[in-house]
Amino acid sequence: MTMEHGAGRSPELGESRGAGHVPPRTGTAAGAPGAARFGAGGRGLIGAAVRTLLFDIWTEEFLTRHPGGTVVDLGAAPGTRFERLDNGTAHWYEFGHSAPEPDLRSAPGGSVAARGRRHRMAMDPADPVWTGTWTEAVRASPGPYFLIAEAVPPHWGAEQIRQVFRTAAARLPGAHFAVETAAPGTPDLHDLRETHDAPRPAGGPTGWHCTDPAEPESWYDGIRLTQSCTLARLPAAVSARIPMPQRGMLRAMATVMRRQVQSYRFNRYLLGG
Repeated sequence: MTMEHGAGRSPELGESRGAGHVPPRTGTAAGAPGAARFGAGGRGLIGAAVRTLLFDIWTEEFLTRHPGGTVVDLGAAPGTRFERLDNGTAHWYEFGHSAPEPDLRSAPGGSVAARGRRHRMAMDPADPVWTGTWTEAVRASPGPYFLIAEAVPPHWGAEQIRQVFRTAAARLPGAHFAVETAAPGTPDLHDLRETHDAPRPAGGPTGWHCTDPAEPESWYDGIRLTQSCTLARLPAAVSARIPMPQRGMLRAMATVMRRQVQSYRFNRYLLGG
């Protein structure tokens, strides 16, 4: 089993982050996600940028409370969240289709030897073959754990997302999980992925849709929805970092596209805690 302690690239700023880059501390002005990601674009582009900003701020909050904890990005390509938010002490895992390492299906099974604080594994974390593998890898790092599935669940099947929730709740009790939900027929933020680090998995399933974000609470004992919001009702910390022109566009979206905006939700869950 192989992992990489590697470099990433920031598509928002077009800035290469080489291995010698010293990432800014969480909460500093240099490292804070903010206006740089908001350029010209339509509603979907702004929605996707807000989603990334929200998940970044949730990650910041977790690292402020648990500076030695572990952040887990599910379904990520070689990304830039580590460069934006790393605090110098947390552990990071990135799982996805586009990691720079060879396909791990050709590697021998067994335990995963962690190397450094940042680890990448080339796998689909929703694939039942690998769900147990990535959770065991994460358990090798100190808790608590913060799991992020940004722009990915709509491309996972219903049984796949249930498996991720159940396995994470069983093997990483007390973990926090940030994930979006979309009701059937909701326009897709995740189809406008050029503002997000991870590309759409090729040939993926048609996707999981969820009308009630509390639905996962019935999948395993101890799963609890702790926060849910929409583009129309964002946490104050998020709204404060959105430039005024884009705030106006979000207000217009909430009026003109009220049903669609209310149907696309960003959620945090406590797993098995």
